[in-house]
Amino acid sequence: MSASLFKSRSSSLLLSSRAWKNSTAMRCITTSSTPEAEPSQTFSPAPGSAPNTHFKVTLRRSAISLGDKTKGTLLALGLHRRFQTVYHRHTPEAAGMILRVKELVEVENVPAHLVRTKEEQRQERKAVRGYQVIGNRKDQFVDV
Repeated sequence: MSASLFKSRSSSLLLSSRAWKNSTAMRCITTSSTPEAEPSQTFSPAPGSAPNTHFKVTLRRSAISLGDKTKGTLLALGLHRRFQTVYHRHTPEAAGMILRVKELVEVENVPAHLVRTKEEQRQERKAVRGYQVIGNRKDQFVDV
């Protein structure tokens, strides 16, 4: 590119936006030499994968010295302590609250079958017992 194209800022912005549109258009174009391979205009997820319908929000940083609005936003999200994880459906309200505290939280998109309730999360954290209860001595005395 020559220096004459970049005489003013507006022309460089115009050029860069046109280049971006052209590169985007080039990525969308697919060519096929065989007739059985039809180009698809819509994105179809891989078979067996569910669409992401929930936000998995984990509080990573504390809000101790932050304002009351930030603390209220965390409470509205259901986050009370660090490393606590909550799930929210994809809604504009949840997305707005997450954006307000984006520096404090970690967010993942997850499908509905990976959403865990509070009790399920607690059971996953518990350690395996390491032993198995076969019977109680109390059961032996009751039968007598």
